[in-house]
Amino acid sequence: MRIHTGEKPYTCQQCGKSFSRKGNLKDHMRTHTGEKPYICRQCGQSFSQKGNLTVHMTIHSGEKPFTCSLCGTGFTREQRLGEHMNIHTEEKSFTCDQCGKCFLFKGNLKVHMRIHLKEN
Repeated sequence: MRIHTGEKPYTCQQCGKSFSRKGNLKDHMRTHTGEKPYICRQCGQSFSQKGNLTVHMTIHSGEKPFTCSLCGTGFTREQRLGEHMNIHTEEKSFTCDQCGKCFLFKGNLKVHMRIHLKEN
């Protein structure tokens, strides 16, 4: 119900960020402590959140559960599939807030932003 009401009773004492679930606050606290209790059994890399380990495991399994319905390309993350869809729609949804130039991919925008950093 808190999702619907917007209530966030669990507040981080270090930074003030609030959460609707106690578990989310617990996960968040690891960003302050650096604790990474979720460890990959195959390569030893550690993660602060279980979901990040789950996504990481697709590297070892080769699993790509998010598939483009238009061309069949597979992705390990739903976000990457969303970005990929820009290729088909040619929608340039990443806009530079400095000059207004638009890009198909977030990575291209990040590279572009270096131009503005050099200017300052």
